[in-house]
Amino acid sequence: MIDVQDLSVHFGGVVSLDHMTIQFPEGTCGLIGPNGAGKTTFFNVLSGFVKPRSGSIEAMGQDLLALPDFKRARWGLRRTFQTEQAIEKLTVFDNVATVYEHTNRGVKTGRTEAVYAALDFVGLTDVALKTVRTLGAKERRFIEVARAVVGEPKLILLDEPAAGLPDEETAVLGRIIRNIPDRIGATVILVDHDMELVQACCDWTAVLDFGRLLASGPTADVLRDPNVMRAYLGTEEVTVEDVGAEEVAS
Repeated sequence: MIDVQDLSVHFGGVVSLDHMTIQFPEGTCGLIGPNGAGKTTFFNVLSGFVKPRSGSIEAMGQDLLALPDFKRARWGLRRTFQTEQAIEKLTVFDNVATVYEHTNRGVKTGRTEAVYAALDFVGLTDVALKTVRTLGAKERRFIEVARAVVGEPKLILLDEPAAGLPDEETAVLGRIIRNIPDRIGATVILVDHDMELVQACCDWTAVLDFGRLLASGPTADVLRDPNVMRAYLGTEEVTVEDVGAEEVAS
């Protein structure tokens, strides 16, 4: 469980997170909200890139805020970004191996097995020795997930992992994400504007709006919440399917 208490982040006069208190259960959790809601700021706090003004975060019994960013990675925190981070001149294997070596303090023992296990999980074994620059959008996005699951992570933060993918490939990625807790043993927090992906992956979802927690609970119930509908679409007279059909900015 990820226990967040009274988390606040200010950038000058802008309040990005406003006394956020929430408990993320184990499994795959959604984190949604309109543009400027504070989702990326929350990921930045978890990752160690932003220091909050107040609050605490305990993850599986570990005080995350007490650790510098590199120790959070070694503890088991992984993250993807909205823009691809894979190194184009390296092979797919080497991109994933770099993360494994960094998070395991440079130890190469078991590296090959761990990397191929991650590539097999996302379906990229057949392109393991190809350089990233030769691959298409689908493979590049899946590499990001492989980098996130290698090396026994505890907490994986996925920031719009399906950005730019067509529906069919997004559905494949959704099945991979949903299987992470059972296959990898990590808790996942997914940020995405694609409500169909969130519904497919996440049994539990939280909603941020202007840095405040607006709603949390079972995904289907949250997406039917009138306050959530207003935050996304400005009206209560919509259905869950309407929310999924709208393109909501992250």
